[in-house]
Amino acid sequence: MIDSPKIPQRPTRTFIKESFVVTTWEALKPYFDELLGKSLNSMQELKGWLHDRSELESAIGEDLGWRYIHMTCYTDNKEYSDRYQDFIQNIQPQIAPVTDQLNRKAAASPFLASLAREQGYNILVRNLKKDIEIFREENVPIFTEINTETQKYAQISGAMMIEWKGQELTLQQASVLLLDTDRDVREAIYHKITQRRLQDKESLETLYTKLIQLRHRVALNAGFANFRDYMFKAYGRFDYSPKDCFDFHDSISSEVVPVLEELAENRKGQLQVETLRPWDKAVDTAGRPALKAFDGGKDLTEKSIECFRQLDPFLGECLQIMNAMGHLDLESRKGKAPGGYNYPLAEIGVPFIFMNATSTMRDMTTIMHEGGHAVHNFLTKDLSLGDFKSPPMEVAELASMSMELVSMDHWDVFFRNPDDLARAKIEQLEDIIETLPWVATIDKFQHWIYEHPDHTPSQRKSNWNRIFHEFADTVTDWRGLEEAKDYLWQKQLHLYEVPFYYIEYGMAQLGAIAIWRNFKRDKKQGLDGYLNALKLGNLHTIPEIYRAAGIKFDFSKSYIRELMSFVREEVSSA
Repeated sequence: MIDSPKIPQRPTRTFIKESFVVTTWEALKPYFDELLGKSLNSMQELKGWLHDRSELESAIGEDLGWRYIHMTCYTDNKEYSDRYQDFIQNIQPQIAPVTDQLNRKAAASPFLASLAREQGYNILVRNLKKDIEIFREENVPIFTEINTETQKYAQISGAMMIEWKGQELTLQQASVLLLDTDRDVREAIYHKITQRRLQDKESLETLYTKLIQLRHRVALNAGFANFRDYMFKAYGRFDYSPKDCFDFHDSISSEVVPVLEELAENRKGQLQVETLRPWDKAVDTAGRPALKAFDGGKDLTEKSIECFRQLDPFLGECLQIMNAMGHLDLESRKGKAPGGYNYPLAEIGVPFIFMNATSTMRDMTTIMHEGGHAVHNFLTKDLSLGDFKSPPMEVAELASMSMELVSMDHWDVFFRNPDDLARAKIEQLEDIIETLPWVATIDKFQHWIYEHPDHTPSQRKSNWNRIFHEFADTVTDWRGLEEAKDYLWQKQLHLYEVPFYYIEYGMAQLGAIAIWRNFKRDKKQGLDGYLNALKLGNLHTIPEIYRAAGIKFDFSKSYIRELMSFVREEVSSA
């Protein structure tokens, strides 16, 4: 292991001052004015202008990144919350209309058409024209309100705690006890977690209703029938349509849900229970204690670095650099927002990983996942423009979900006992079978939500249950837990914070299985294909990047059946 990794330095600035720090809009405005005043009378000037713009936007993006990171790490810190809100309320609304002016300036250049014929720039120009198409001045204050409201989800969720045996636990810490072999303990914890979530059900219901209404206004202002159609354009989903999502839902229902049903039936039989209850879904069926992959944040960090290093020295160095720079905040604690993320920091190129680790195997796979995102950032950090470094989410999630699988050959770093290692691999593969239907559930729910923006809470509840049962097993008994099931969707932060960002997990999960299958056949070729695809950043279309990895961008029943057959074979042989 490299003891002292070489710490990357921020690239030398050529447009904004080296000492410049984002403080106020007034301080930023002169740079935007300069960009608006520059001439674009040659291809060289246009490319130089794009570079200057990218440099400014990268500095602004990194500043926003740190404000968000600090706010989520410490949701109870008023200073951090105020700094984030200051950006959202006082800086971002000023930037939005000027960004549109810059887009229109570029679009008016007679050299843009020629630029669009160059690889990479074709994607940039396509996105630039898309941004012009959907921008509306009247949406700027609405987005400010949306971003302010969205912050409330983290604050409400971050404050959720339960008491257990005289100790205060976050919900993430409490969920570890759902792995306890004592069924009475699991049931008690499940009820405590559920009751705590339900305390805020009305607040979260009201918040979501408000967000739906605001988002629908944005869509109507931009000339779209609904927010779903607006977001497909905003996300730049040029390579697939809502119909493809519906095909994905149908394929998952047809090819994956029967496997989920089989797993649930097997679990019920192995646990020898009369009815399978929600608190029985995570415990080991052989009555073994929960797998413990690490002991504390330091141990998780060290083992993750070693696991990545064994896969490829470059991968280990990526995590080691992040650790040395203080770009890892891994352990769960009071006042910390839920979930986990990898935040790209556009200027320095070294991202930040945030998560809520306790001690579970799921925490270990989370850092494999976020570490895959981080590696993606390292592989693209030296591309010349910020736009080139920002891949579509279907590719970003391919990076993370593939890393969960290709890293499995080195999980002996976490599980020295061969039996534990085999068990961990089986749990990971079974998690895939459970993840795909849940992705379909959340995505289909969002389609219904925004196709019916004026729905009532009662209609929301009934349609949630209809969709939930379409992708759930019929073995699990929810009797007496109807209210918990009614509001199960509220735990999914994507619904509040990043609407329609979820189908990507399903698409990328299929891609990850295919990459892992290639890796199993030829480790070097499989890993090289994966890394070479990630290096493409946002220079190619999604299908082209998938092809570079040696896989298909395909949601058909036949392809999903083929991949699920491979997963089942691997479960049997683990």
